[in-house]
Parts: sequence; C-alpha cells; structure tokens
Amino acid sequence: MSTRIGYAAGAFDLFHVGHLNILKHAKDRCDHLIAGVVSDELLELRKGRAPIVPLAERLEIVRHIDFVDEVHAEVLEDKLDTWRELRFTQFFKGDDWRGTEAGLRLEREFTAVGVEVVYFPYTVHTSSTALRQALDALTPRDSIAIGDRIE
Repeated sequence: MSTRIGYAAGAFDLFHVGHLNILKHAKDRCDHLIAGVVSDELLELRKGRAPIVPLAERLEIVRHIDFVDEVHAEVLEDKLDTWRELRFTQFFKGDDWRGTEAGLRLEREFTAVGVEVVYFPYTVHTSSTALRQALDALTPRDSIAIGDRIE
C-alpha cells in the first residue's frame, strides 16, 4: 500500500478549535500530514486583509501540533502548483467549500491528477472571522499597531 500524503491548507490566523479539528481529522485519514499555512501576501490577495498573526508565528504554532508531520508556507496562488511541489494524494478542506464554485473547480483539477478531495464539517460556532469581529468590537484598531503588546 502506498503512503497517503494529506494536505490541509488554511490561514490558521487566530488559531482555534475549528483549525485543530480540521488538522486532527486530516491526520486520521492519511499517513503523513502536511499543513499548508497561507502567506500574508496571499491572504491579502484572497481576502483583502492582512492576518492578525504574521506568517512566521502561524507556521510556528502549526508546527507544534502533534499530528502535523510537516508545515509548508503556501506562497503559490494556484493549488495545483502547490501539488506539483509537494505531491500530496489527499486535499482536506472545510465543508463550507463543498458545492461552491471554488470547491468544484478544486475537485475537477485535483481529480484529474489523482488527488482525493475530502471535506470535513465546518466548526460553525468558532471561526476566525467571528474572533476578528469580537476583537474589533473590543479594541479600537487605530490605537493599537499590529504587533504591539496588549497588557
């Protein structure tokens, strides 16, 4: 039997239990799990905003999750280019992508190269967006520069 190499990509900004669940479930489905941490630049391009936690710190956090075997800084916009570099056999994503235009495109592209797309339940009660909104409500952003220490 060949080694199942899984790839689970995400921003992993404001790391929470939903992120942990995706990585845990992904590891249960593969022999070697690569966690792709999306670069600051790609996040700005895709979501129109910078992450709260910088890439180097997000990489360090994810690197220390017991069931993550390898961490990869995702700097390429096209997931197929990332596949060409890493040669994973399974691609893991939250099921909020299932049936979307982007999700269907990924499924078509990955099926063509023999990669299985596996969806996991999205953790509805916890999301980085909700955490970001809560932080925005609590903290006047113009008075704190990103990276400043809050005490």
